[in-house]
Amino acid sequence: MPIFRGHRLSVAQIALIAAPSFILFGYNQAGVGGLLSLPDWTKTFPEIDTTNTKGAVKAHNATIQGVVVATFVLGALVGALSCMKIGNFLGRRKSIFLGAVLSLIGEVLCTSSFGLAQFIVGRTIIGFGIGILSATVPVWQAECSSSANRGKHVVLDGLFMTLGYTLESWIDLGASEIKSGKNISASWRMPLGIPIAFSLILMATIFTMPESPRWLIMVGRVEEGRKVLSDLKDLPQTDPLVSAEVDGIQYSLEESTGRKASLADMFTMGPDKLFYRFCLCILLQFFQQMSGSNLISVYAPVIFQQNLKLDGQTSRILSGGTLTWKFLSSFVAFFTIDRFGRRALFIFSGFGMGSCMLALAIATSYPSSNKSASIASVFFIFLYNFFVPIGFLGANFLYCAEVAPVKLRVSMAAISTANHWLWNFVVIMATPVAIASIGNYYFVLFCAIAFCIPLSVYFFYPETMGQSLEQIDVVFRDNKTPWAVVRASKILAAGDVEKIVGKRDEKLVEDVVVGEEKEGEVV
Repeated sequence: MPIFRGHRLSVAQIALIAAPSFILFGYNQAGVGGLLSLPDWTKTFPEIDTTNTKGAVKAHNATIQGVVVATFVLGALVGALSCMKIGNFLGRRKSIFLGAVLSLIGEVLCTSSFGLAQFIVGRTIIGFGIGILSATVPVWQAECSSSANRGKHVVLDGLFMTLGYTLESWIDLGASEIKSGKNISASWRMPLGIPIAFSLILMATIFTMPESPRWLIMVGRVEEGRKVLSDLKDLPQTDPLVSAEVDGIQYSLEESTGRKASLADMFTMGPDKLFYRFCLCILLQFFQQMSGSNLISVYAPVIFQQNLKLDGQTSRILSGGTLTWKFLSSFVAFFTIDRFGRRALFIFSGFGMGSCMLALAIATSYPSSNKSASIASVFFIFLYNFFVPIGFLGANFLYCAEVAPVKLRVSMAAISTANHWLWNFVVIMATPVAIASIGNYYFVLFCAIAFCIPLSVYFFYPETMGQSLEQIDVVFRDNKTPWAVVRASKILAAGDVEKIVGKRDEKLVEDVVVGEEKEGEVV
């Protein structure tokens, strides 16, 4: 018998797997930016010292510094893509364990570094591990969660990611006060070593958690999948709800292509409309990065210093404040995503981000001596960090896992997450040059992209709230055009199932709907 069942098992999955995975995500992604000007850091890595150098040497070191910081992102991109091959081969739990092991190895290498080459290797390995975790954990959560609570469970990933950013910001600020003595290297080794604890937690707990029941059924281990479902729902294996869910998963697998699914299938439409689903995932992850989320999270200190001419200490404190506010704002999505739906949150978040970027472009166009404009700029950065987590700090990973069919769920999640890391890399590499070259006009680009979100979501993105993953499959299969899919999804989310599926799937839908009503009572 498992240690936990039902609701307690769901809480354990979130606390022991999702939380450390996405704290690692946020912490490691931002884990170098606040250390680059520390005295012992520049002494240990003189090749990337831009604090004590000038002219051509500084420019050369800045280029190398950008590449070093970006090695994490490149490693994550490759790690996410690797899930296309290893995701269905290893299963969800073994993939998560592999990601944790790689992140641990990389963190140990970085913390113990005495040369730039060792540090680069460590950062790349960390990125590889985080890439695997970011592509696998949301899929595992979505496949283990009930439709009634799936949104809340997965959107917590964004909250934990922001917590990682916030912890890193304040820990770096505190450690920077270590300015002398024989332990001065602790000013940067200690912050880099803290995430080791989260990697160890993941490694120690992942195999006490259940495997994805949908993956088990997909690979023919139906009875194991049935047992996992009974544990997740805290019901006997013979309960009609468990049987209905197993039948629904098998039915969905049978209705999809009979041959083994290949990556090439994602670029074809067919009855399952795979290319349409694939485009939804790719575009959503593009929006997440190119509406300015990573720009504000990573480069807030640069904006405060270079655009607003604030001193370094004030900039770091304000940056920590913005991330803390972003973390607190993440709770809004937790309480609204399964009440108002994915579409409403994406539209609201996109409109808010676009408006804040427009206001920021205007406010930063005034000279830094204009105190009112500087205060307005700080205000809109904080307001921007209210809108981001509502739709694009967890919900984007959830949605990609929801709209993908079971046979290609990991592959679609892997490519869309790799796309997330690709545009992350673009923002990281382009931002320092763009801020120095075009200043406030840079924010206009992100404003324009953010304003595309509400229109795209309204016309092309179906609602997935309150529906099982198998019901979502039915909506895509039984409607010919994207507009029909969107319309049908809204009707289904409202509870009017018979308008969507017709008589052909009546028995299946009856089982699933009755099961989910009963499941809501259990949960």
